[in-house]
Amino acid sequence: MNAPQTPTQVSSSKQLLGLFTLLRPSQWVKNGFVFASLLFSGQFLKTDIVYLSFIAFALFCVASSSTYIINDLHDIERDRLHPKKSKKRPLAAGIVSVPAALGILALLYGVLIFGWFIAPEVSMVILVYLIINLAYTFVIKHQPVLDIFTIATGFMLRVYAGAVAVSVPVSDWMFITTLCLALFLAAIKRRQELSQSGTEAREVLTHYSISLMDRYAEMSAIGALIFYSMFVMSEKPQLVVSIPLVLFGMFRYWYIVEQLDGGESPTNVLLTDWQLIVTILLWVGTCGWALWPQPL
Repeated sequence: MNAPQTPTQVSSSKQLLGLFTLLRPSQWVKNGFVFASLLFSGQFLKTDIVYLSFIAFALFCVASSSTYIINDLHDIERDRLHPKKSKKRPLAAGIVSVPAALGILALLYGVLIFGWFIAPEVSMVILVYLIINLAYTFVIKHQPVLDIFTIATGFMLRVYAGAVAVSVPVSDWMFITTLCLALFLAAIKRRQELSQSGTEAREVLTHYSISLMDRYAEMSAIGALIFYSMFVMSEKPQLVVSIPLVLFGMFRYWYIVEQLDGGESPTNVLLTDWQLIVTILLWVGTCGWALWPQPL
């Protein structure tokens, strides 16, 4: 394996791109869960409420990027030995220096501190998210089962932060649906890592098997569909037309995993498969239409 470049050997434009990649902007799509409460509360026509939701979304993007930088700093030596990460991760590839990464990290934390004065309640949720992710980076990601539940907790905190931002209660059904959906995505990610890279991808994979991940994924997918349906029928019956779209989305995602060998990066799948993109847009449009505020 070739030795990584040093930052002095890399052009300034490539270093800037590396700094941007270090933030992993493609992963910001996960923070879309922040908007769940805005959508289901039917307040998406109120400019001030939408503004607060976007503040929560932006702060979560900053927070999630900071956790990725910490993770990359912690795993830099291991990533340099990985056939894919040694080329894709800017720190491991030598495109970005450690001092530069620490400087970006300090800047991100500065933004989060500033955000505390703008949205203190949302920032409290983000603080919990940061603490959990620090524990994940240094300890939990090596613990089987606990690792995927920690990932799922991050999605639940996103939903809760969105609810806090717009001052609405979170349905218990929405919480458990989010948990199941996140466990489904995490189990599929672990499955595909095992399938494509074996146990070399990450240490915790030595405790897993593809068949076990398949069972976890099936259980979580069924749970997500059932709980979402119960949420709709008990609290938002006008959204019953959205259930087939959710079912199709799960079928399509599993097809990509089984037949196209995708799913190691859920965000890449969501951003590149046109059928999933259309399905998500139709689901958002259907929910918006069904929950459109009625004139008084």
